[in-house]
Amino acid sequence: MVVGDVTTGTDVLVIGAGPAGYAAAIRAGQLDLDVTLVEKDAYGGTCLNHGCIPSKALISATNVAHEAATAEEMGIHADPAVDLAGMVGWKDDVVSQLTSGVEKLCKANGVSLLEGTARFAGEDTVRLSHDGDGQGSETLSFEHAIVATGSRPIEIPNFDFADDPVLDSKQALALESVPDSLVVVGAGYIGMELAGVFAKLGTDVTVVEMLEDVLPGYDDDLARPVRNRAEELGVDFQFGYTASSWHERDDGIRVVADPAEETAADGGELDAETDSLEVDAEKVLVAVGREPVSDTLDLETVGVETDDRGFIEVDDRTRTNVDDIYAVGDVAGEPMLAHTGMVEGQVAAAVIAGEPAALDHQAMPAAVFTEPEIGTVGMTETEATEQGFETVVGEFPFRASGRALTTGHTDGFVRIVAEADDGFVLGAQIVGPEASELIAELGLAIELGATLEDVAATVHTHPTLSESVMEAAENALGRAIHTLNR
Repeated sequence: MVVGDVTTGTDVLVIGAGPAGYAAAIRAGQLDLDVTLVEKDAYGGTCLNHGCIPSKALISATNVAHEAATAEEMGIHADPAVDLAGMVGWKDDVVSQLTSGVEKLCKANGVSLLEGTARFAGEDTVRLSHDGDGQGSETLSFEHAIVATGSRPIEIPNFDFADDPVLDSKQALALESVPDSLVVVGAGYIGMELAGVFAKLGTDVTVVEMLEDVLPGYDDDLARPVRNRAEELGVDFQFGYTASSWHERDDGIRVVADPAEETAADGGELDAETDSLEVDAEKVLVAVGREPVSDTLDLETVGVETDDRGFIEVDDRTRTNVDDIYAVGDVAGEPMLAHTGMVEGQVAAAVIAGEPAALDHQAMPAAVFTEPEIGTVGMTETEATEQGFETVVGEFPFRASGRALTTGHTDGFVRIVAEADDGFVLGAQIVGPEASELIAELGLAIELGATLEDVAATVHTHPTLSESVMEAAENALGRAIHTLNR
C-alpha cells in the first residue's frame, strides 16, 4: 500500500465493491476501459459478507436441522444437535470463497483494486484515505466515477448497535451461541427471515411491528402463509407497537414498545389508549430497514444531488445530475436488491463506454427467503388494472402439486397475470417452496413478451415444482388438468 500522498489516474473509478460496484468494474474492464475499484471494507460488500449470502446460508442450515427434527410424518425420527459456532464457521467459509472469487474476477478483467475510503475532492478527483497507522492517503483523478457505496441498517432512537444486547442483521448473523429469547423489531423481509432462523434454532422469538401485518408492500395472500408458518414455529407477533427503549435486567433485557402513532396497514387508526408493551429477552434485533451510505462521500463538493433520505438521484442510464458521475445499487434507491444493483452497474459501464444501454425494471424479480418463500415479478392484477389493462389471472395451488407433496411443503400457490385479449404475461406472484427459483421462468416470459399459450405449451418435467407454473398458465386459459378451472 502506498504511504504518503501521491496522485494516480483512471478512466473509470468505482467506489464500493458490493454487487453493483464489482459488476460495474468487471463490465467496464470487459469493455477495455481502465478501471479502479475502491473498497473500504471487504470485496462483495454487504450482500456477500453480511447480508444475502450469510443469511441464506444460515437459512439453509437451520432448515436442514429443523426438517430432520420434524419429519416424523415421513417416518424419520431425529434429534439433531446444532452447533451454532460450527454453523457460523461453515457460513463464513462460504462467504470467504465468494469474496475471494470476486477479487480474482476483478483482477482477471484488468480491474485495479485499492483499499480505503473515498471522498470527492473536486470535479474529477477523490481523496482516498487508507486505514491503519502510517497508511496516509492519496489522490485519484478520474474521467468517470460510479458511486456504489450501498446501504446500512437503520438505527432507531435508544437502540445503539454498539450496545451488546442490541443487534443489527450483521451482528445477528455472527452470533456463535443461540439466544434463549430474542425480540425482533420490524416484520419486513430481514426481520421475518431472521425470526425464522432463530425460531428453528429453538429461540423464543417475539416480533414487534408498528403496522398491522408482516411484510409491508406484499399482498395479504402472499404474506399470510409466511405469518401463519412463523406462528406455527412459535413466533409471537405484537402488531401496532413501536420499540421505544430497553433496559437491563438480572437475566437479560426488557424491551419497551409504545402504541404506534402511525395509521394501521388496513387504513384504520391504531388504538392510542393501548398500554405500552414490555417483552423480556436476551437480545434485541433491530431490522426496520436500510439507509443509503451517501454521507461519507462529500457529495456536496461536486454538487451531486440526493433526495431527503440521502439516496442519490439518477436517470434510467444511472447518471446523476453531475456529468460523468453515476450511481448504482442501494445508494441509488429502490428497488434495493443485489441483482438490481448488478444490472445497474453493468448499465453504467456500458453508458460510459458509449454503448446503448438503459435500465428497464419491468421484469425485475424480488424474493423473500422466509418459509414459505415469496417470489414476484412484473405487475400484480391491481397494478395492471390501474394501468388500463384488461386482465386474466391463473392460479395453481401447491397442495395440488405432486412434487410439493413429496417434499412436505404444500403451502402457497403460483399466480400469473396476463392481458385478457392476447395473453401476454404481465406479472406473477408465487408463495411457496422454491418461489425464489420458480419466479425466474416468469421473469423470462415477461422479458421475451411470451404469452400464456407459450408458457402452457412448454412441456415441464414431471414431477417438479415448475409444473405449477405451467398449470397456472393453463388455469388462466381455462384448461388446467390438475386444479379446477375458474
